[in-house]
Amino acid sequence: MSSTGGATGANPSSAPASKPATGGPGAPAAVAFSTRKLIAFIFMVFGMFMAILDIQIVSASLSEIQAGLSASSDEVTWVQTSYLIAEVIMIPLSGFLSRVFSTRLLFTLSAAGFTLMSFACAHASSINEMIFWRALQGFIGGGMIPTVFAAAFTIFPPRLQPVVAPIIGLVATLAPTVGPTIGGYLTDLFSWHWLFLVNIIPGIIVSTASWFLIDFDKPDYTLLRRFDYVGLIGMAVFLGALEYALEEGPSKDWLESEPVTLALIMSATGGIFFFWRAFTAHQPIVDLSCFTNRNFWTGCLLSFVMGVGLYGLTYIYPVYLASVRGYSSLQIGETMFVTGVCMFVCAPISGKLMTKVDPRLMIAVGFTGFAIGTYQASMITQDWDFWELLVPQMFRGFSLMLCMVPINNLALGTMPPQKIKNASGVYNLTRNAGGAFGLALINTVLDKRADMHIERLHDSVAWGRTVADETLAQMTAAFSSLGSDAQSAAIKQMTRMAHRQAEVMALSDVFLVLTALFLSLVGLTLVMNKPAPRPSGGGGGGH
Repeated sequence: MSSTGGATGANPSSAPASKPATGGPGAPAAVAFSTRKLIAFIFMVFGMFMAILDIQIVSASLSEIQAGLSASSDEVTWVQTSYLIAEVIMIPLSGFLSRVFSTRLLFTLSAAGFTLMSFACAHASSINEMIFWRALQGFIGGGMIPTVFAAAFTIFPPRLQPVVAPIIGLVATLAPTVGPTIGGYLTDLFSWHWLFLVNIIPGIIVSTASWFLIDFDKPDYTLLRRFDYVGLIGMAVFLGALEYALEEGPSKDWLESEPVTLALIMSATGGIFFFWRAFTAHQPIVDLSCFTNRNFWTGCLLSFVMGVGLYGLTYIYPVYLASVRGYSSLQIGETMFVTGVCMFVCAPISGKLMTKVDPRLMIAVGFTGFAIGTYQASMITQDWDFWELLVPQMFRGFSLMLCMVPINNLALGTMPPQKIKNASGVYNLTRNAGGAFGLALINTVLDKRADMHIERLHDSVAWGRTVADETLAQMTAAFSSLGSDAQSAAIKQMTRMAHRQAEVMALSDVFLVLTALFLSLVGLTLVMNKPAPRPSGGGGGGH
């Protein structure tokens, strides 16, 4: 590519935006930031919010969807699993597609397709239809997420990065956090159909605005001549089968399940083909050369673990509140809303700190805050309520923003403009992969440790122990109105109490595992390099 900087008397707004801000003295003017770009970016961010929100919006309302579509408990989980599998394939692919078709066309088609699939999901008449439309919704909508991250680092000048970085960081972390809350409200006030209908009007607006406002770069259809179909198939099998294994493995005892074992074998095979093509193809689907950048690979690792904290803790708190405290989806959402409020408060603070504090220090403090919050949560009992969960949730909310903003900046802010699109897809994939790994880890630890604790508790309440006998006698007396069934009812009640206590103890173990994981990442910040200032005016996202 040649620089546009040497042109004289040219209209800056008409210069090709896809060319990097390097070269002659006129280069910054050729990629000058404009109000139109800002407005276009705001609509793009809103589209990304919808796509990320839909990962979790159904999680609190699966029982209502199950009843509405007459599905089994195994079938209804695919409403979420199909979305995640399809999305995880599109996210790394989006970098290549954005270079081929341009940001404008890819984002518009992604937003419009996501909206259309939302309409189809709302009108699904069977569980098979729902799973099909959800998979398409996740695949098409997944293109919006990394495209926004790439745009943030190519169209904005350095002076605006402290403002833009907290916005995309807030959206990427807030959307899955408030997903269960919004889903609970919509289902409680209306019906499960509104989990999808709520996307229609905003989706139409975002699609229309994207088509008329986005002009960041130009398409390069010549890239299609050497499209790596083998690499694409390998990547789809590798990521799709891995996502399935991570979703289903904990509940099916991993290698004890034939489908999970087969998925792991398929993932390994697909991975071999994918990496082989990535290193040998003239034009691979995903360019892995971005991992030669130290800040990028360390940022991806940090993003992976942050995904564990983001999606894992969004999952584990509702598990406790629903199964131990008996909360409804609406009550769960209201309890967890604290994290979202803290993120809103911390976002501008985090952006301001980026200009005054070493971002590596912010990341270290953020992961330390994560660890403090999960360590406090490890002291959980079956009586914990809103106020006991308040401080751990506050630590989580503030820590998410302290981590997310500088990690984004260090990982993507040091990449050359022509590589940002590809790098953004890979980077966002690591966060989603971390979430999938985190959920698998959490569910596996929960199951194994709950089984261990229930064994020990059964020994503690065995007949012949004075405390156990006295408790059983008291509970039998309480059920005396049942006559001959009083003792049987008392035994069932004691069994439920033991199982509930075992689950709480297993949750405590999970929080301790997460504490160790977050603390182990604090030292990784020392490996990262502080990014040098980017050229004024930003890049254009070249090809």
